[in-house]
Amino acid sequence: MKAVDRNATALGLGVLQMMESAGRALAEVALRYSPGSVLILCGRGNNGGDGLVAARYLQMTAETTVIYPDCGHATSAWTAEHALLTHAAVHLCPVRSDRDVAALAGHFSGADLIIDAMIGTGGSGELREPLSGCVEEANRAGVPIIAADLPTPGIRPTLVLGFHRPKVVGSEVADIGIPIEAECCIGPGDLTVLKRRPFASHKGVGGQVLVIGGGPYQGAPYLAGLAALRAGADIVRVASPVAQQYPDLIHIPLAGATISEAHLATLEGEVRRADVVVAGNGIGPSSQLVITHLAPLCRKAVFDADAIRLPLPVAEETIYTPHGGEFARMNGSPAPSSLRERGRAVRAAAAAVNGTILLKGSIDLIADAKRVRFNRTGSPAMTVGGTGDLLAGITGALLCRLSPFEAATVAAYVNGRAGERAAAERGEGLIASDMLECIPRELFMEEEDA
Repeated sequence: MKAVDRNATALGLGVLQMMESAGRALAEVALRYSPGSVLILCGRGNNGGDGLVAARYLQMTAETTVIYPDCGHATSAWTAEHALLTHAAVHLCPVRSDRDVAALAGHFSGADLIIDAMIGTGGSGELREPLSGCVEEANRAGVPIIAADLPTPGIRPTLVLGFHRPKVVGSEVADIGIPIEAECCIGPGDLTVLKRRPFASHKGVGGQVLVIGGGPYQGAPYLAGLAALRAGADIVRVASPVAQQYPDLIHIPLAGATISEAHLATLEGEVRRADVVVAGNGIGPSSQLVITHLAPLCRKAVFDADAIRLPLPVAEETIYTPHGGEFARMNGSPAPSSLRERGRAVRAAAAAVNGTILLKGSIDLIADAKRVRFNRTGSPAMTVGGTGDLLAGITGALLCRLSPFEAATVAAYVNGRAGERAAAERGEGLIASDMLECIPRELFMEEEDA
C-alpha cells in the first residue's frame, strides 16, 4: 500500500488529501456506534495522521481523546494534522512508556469506542512501548474497537476499515480517492521494493550477471553489461566473440565471429556460476539454439532480441523482453492494438510460457500469469538503437534481488525515466550510452518522507 500511496502522490493526489479522506471515513464509521466518548490511539506515521483527522471530525459530537507517543520520528503530514488539534476541543495525551499509558487507564475504561490508528500498513518489527501498553489497555477495556486500515499486532478489533482496498479478510473498505492508475501504472512508489544494502555487505552481494551476446552487433552485450552495473550488479561478465575495452566488465572470449555450439563448454561453466543470465543481445538468429540449449542451466534469466525465437529458451525463472515483432514471433500472433486487450493477450502469453513478459512499446506492458502493469515512462528519443539492451541489463541486475515480475516492473520504469532525463539534456541527439549515468540516479533516489 505504501507504493500505491506514493504513486498516487506522484499523480497529484497529496498525502494530506488522502489523509483527510481516510480520517473522515473513519469518523463516519465511528459515528455508527453513537459514542459519547471516543479514544483514538495514534502512532506518528500516516496511519496515526488518519486518526488525528478523525479526532478533528469527532470532537463535534463526542468527547474525544488522543493518546500518541511523545517521541520518535513523525511524518510531515502527521505533524501538520497534530498542529491543527492543538487548539481544538480534543484531549491530547502524549505518552513515553507503558507506565504513562497505565496512568491513563481511566480514558480506556471510560471510552464508548476506541480507534486503533497506531501502525497501519507501514509498521514492521516488534511492537514497543508505549504502543504495546496501548494494545493491552485497549483489549482490557471491553468496548468496540475500530482499526484504521490494518489492525495493530495484538489488538482485537470489532471492525477493520480498509482504505482503498481491504488488507485483511472481512474488513470494510472506504474509497479515499486513489486513482486506479496508481495501481495499474508503474510509478516511483514501486521502487520501494528495493532495500538498502547492509553496511557489512561484501563483493558479490549485489549479484553476478552473465551477458551472452554479440556477433553481428558487438556493442549490444556491452551496453547491457554496463547497464547491469549501473543498476546495482556487483560483477558482470560478458561472453562475446569480440572484446571491447571496458575495465569494469569482465570479458569471456569466444573464438570466431558468432556464438555457436563450439562455445557450449565455456558457456555452460559461466552460466552455472552466474546469479542471472542476460542473453540474446546482438547475437543474430543463427545463435538462438545455443541460448535455448543453455537456458535449462540458468537459475534466472532475461531473454532479449534474437533469443526470443521458437523453441523459446526457458530457465527456472524467466523474463522475456520482446518488442512488438518479437512478441508476435513468440506468441504466434501480434498483440492487439487496444491497450486493455493487449494486456489480456500478454498475460495469457506469460501464463503459457510460465514466465514474465515485458512487452516494449510507447507504453510498456509487464505481465505474468496473474498480473499486468503498464509503464508510461520514456521518450521518443529512445527509438535510437541500444535502449532495449540497456533495459535487458537493468532487468538482469534487478532480477538478482527481486522476483521476476518486480524486476521487470522496476526496470521498465527506470529505463524510461533514464531516457527522459537523458533526452532532456541531449534532445533527439540522444544515444543509448547517454542514459547509463542516469540509471542509478533514477533507481536509487532518496525515498521521500512517508
